[in-house]
Amino acid sequence: MTFKKSKTISLIIFKWIFICVLIGFFSGSASAFFLVSLEWVTQFRIQNDWIVWLLPIGGLLVGLIYYYWGESVLKGNNLLLEEYEKPKKVIPFKMAPLVLLGTFLTHLFGGSAGREGTAVQMGGAIADQFTKIFKLDNSERKILIILGISAGFASVFGTPLAGAIFALEVLYFSKINFKSIILSFLVAYAAYFTVEFWQVKHTHYSIPIVPEITFTNLFYTIIIGFLSGLAALLFSRSTHFWGSLFSKKIKYPPLRPFIGGIFLAIAFAGFGLTKFSGLGVPVIVESFSNPNPWYDFLLKILFTGFTLGAGFKGGEVTPLFFVGATLGSALSMIIPLPIALLAGMGFVAVFSGATHTPIACTIMGLELFGIAPGFFIAIACLIAYFSSGPMGIYKSQIVKGAKYKLYSKVNSNF
Repeated sequence: MTFKKSKTISLIIFKWIFICVLIGFFSGSASAFFLVSLEWVTQFRIQNDWIVWLLPIGGLLVGLIYYYWGESVLKGNNLLLEEYEKPKKVIPFKMAPLVLLGTFLTHLFGGSAGREGTAVQMGGAIADQFTKIFKLDNSERKILIILGISAGFASVFGTPLAGAIFALEVLYFSKINFKSIILSFLVAYAAYFTVEFWQVKHTHYSIPIVPEITFTNLFYTIIIGFLSGLAALLFSRSTHFWGSLFSKKIKYPPLRPFIGGIFLAIAFAGFGLTKFSGLGVPVIVESFSNPNPWYDFLLKILFTGFTLGAGFKGGEVTPLFFVGATLGSALSMIIPLPIALLAGMGFVAVFSGATHTPIACTIMGLELFGIAPGFFIAIACLIAYFSSGPMGIYKSQIVKGAKYKLYSKVNSNF
């Protein structure tokens, strides 16, 4: 190898390390600000519960903001997936502040939504700006989108390994090159440590008791995985159904979250169902120690699908955690496994089914709950992945591999 060629390779390596550090720092800082601000608006809403009645006004503001200034970034996470599959033009930077503002308004007034979508969109928008700065081509731009998703996910949940794998898996593994894998892990840790640097804390969960691996316990785990897959299927279909219904029935987009907000405000404030508003983290934490009513997970699916379908902003993942954890917790009344293990399996398994990412969800389970329940988590995530159907929460996601072949074969037989 000549000196000139060696120097060129060194410059390329340095360039991508530098890009990863920049994306990790800016995305991690954005997530840190987002998490702190989200906690503030959540506490403000809890201390001033009357504000839920203003949810229609908050919805109207979100609708107007996106109708007049955010049409080009309205697709959210799906835009990232589409630009990765068929690169066209750099994602507008305004995606980051718009989704941040939209999510704040959603959570301030009590909409049932998550935070992953916001962090991933901020990360993707920030990362894609480096396309112009470093004059990157389309193949290199695809790497930037991976890095943005990885940084956003890792920083908002405090799970760098899962964040790196999620970015690769959600974009379809077999089309990812080796360089993307290394850089995805690098940027995930850069973003994660940036949040740590800003001293922002994440929610911690625990599974204190893990039973032995037996055929009986394996059978119960398969049941949990299967039911989690069905819950994921219902969640995905619910979100798409409400989105389609609002689009067909209400032609002026800003009115969709306004009208949706009226129904949500009546349900939350009028019928005392505020536990299903916002992220629902306290309910998730409680589900690891106390059984939930059997209908909690169904109501969270309903309200989250309705909230996002109406046009409010936020993510789907934390509500998926809520659905899975409360489902597992409720099943502790009839399945003789530790409640924390059941809640933990549901927590990641429903997420696995809804996003077609069983590997990332298994890794997330290990990062959140430790290695001890790893076998049960892996089985539950895998079963949920196969039992959740071909459509997930992201319409633009390309589903390939074993699951794609399975459902293609089933459809061909009918």
